[in-house]
Amino acid sequence: MLHHGFYKGINLGGWFSQCDYSDTHLSTFISEQDFAQIASWGMDHVRLPIDYNIVENEDGSWKAEGFALLDQAFAWAKKYHLKAILDLHKTAGYSFDEGEQEEGFFDSPALQERFYRLWEELSRHYGNDPDIIAFELLNEVTDKAYLTAWNRIAHECIVRIRAIAPKVLILVGGYDNNAAWAVPDLDPPFDDRIVYNFHCYEPLRFTHQGATWTDKIDPAVRIAFEDSETTEQYFEELFADAVNTAKKYNVPLYCGEYGVIDRVSGADTKKWYECIHAVFERHGIGRCAWTYKALDFGLTDSRLDGVRQDLLANL
Repeated sequence: MLHHGFYKGINLGGWFSQCDYSDTHLSTFISEQDFAQIASWGMDHVRLPIDYNIVENEDGSWKAEGFALLDQAFAWAKKYHLKAILDLHKTAGYSFDEGEQEEGFFDSPALQERFYRLWEELSRHYGNDPDIIAFELLNEVTDKAYLTAWNRIAHECIVRIRAIAPKVLILVGGYDNNAAWAVPDLDPPFDDRIVYNFHCYEPLRFTHQGATWTDKIDPAVRIAFEDSETTEQYFEELFADAVNTAKKYNVPLYCGEYGVIDRVSGADTKKWYECIHAVFERHGIGRCAWTYKALDFGLTDSRLDGVRQDLLANL
C-alpha cells in the first residue's frame, strides 16, 4: 500500500504541545541536533504536534513568532532529509485532554470557523511543499458521539485546504482517540491525497501501566509483557477493520502514535514494539512512535539504553 514516504517516524511530542509554552521551552526543548539524531536512526519523518495557541492569539490574530518556530522546525527537517507531519494537537474549543478545559468545538459554528481559518493559514504557509509536509487535521477525537459532526467538519476543512493546497497529504482519524476500530466510520476519502490515521496503545493496561492521567486503568497495577496477552494475532484482529477499509478505498493507512510508558522495562518495551511492528510491516502501515523525549514515553530515556538499537531496528 502506498505510504508516500511517511513510513517510519518519531513524534516530537511536548515541544509545541503539552508544554508550558515558555519562550525558553519553545526554543530549547528540541534542537537541530535532535533532527540529526532522528535521521541517523534511519527514520524518514517526524510528526510535529502543535497547539493552536502556538500560532494564534485568543482574538484570532496570528503569531509571527509561532510561525517562525515552525519554519525553523521544517527547515531542520529538510536539512536532514526528513519529511514532517504537522499535527494540530489542540484547537480552540477542543483538546483530547480533558485537563485542558477546551470545550464546545463540535457544537459551535464560530469555533469550527476558527478551525477552518487556522488550517487555511497553515496551508498558505506550508501547503506548497506536498512531498515534504503533510497535514493532520486534529489529534484524537474522543467520543463516538462526535462522529457525525467530525465527518462534516473534516470534509469542510479539506475543501478549504484544497482551495489553497491541492496536493498536500491530509491525515484523518476517528473517535475513541483515533482508535483503529473507528476507521470504518470515517467518510470515504475526499480525494487520492487522503490518509486514514489511527493510534495504538493497546492493550492499555500494559502500555499505560502506572499512568495517573486516565481512569481506564488502576495506576497501582503492574503487568509483564507475557501476561498482557499481546501477540501478533492480537494486533491483526485489532487492525483488521482498518486494514480492510483502507484496502476498499485504496487509501494509505498510518499509525500516528504508539508506544510504551516508562514504567515498563526496556526488555518488555522491546517485545511489544517487535510484536506490533511485525503487523505494521505485514500490511505496509506507516507509523510514528510516541515519542522522542520526555512525556513518560521518551525513546531517548536511559531506561532504553540497553535495547535502543534493537528497538530502532524495528521502528
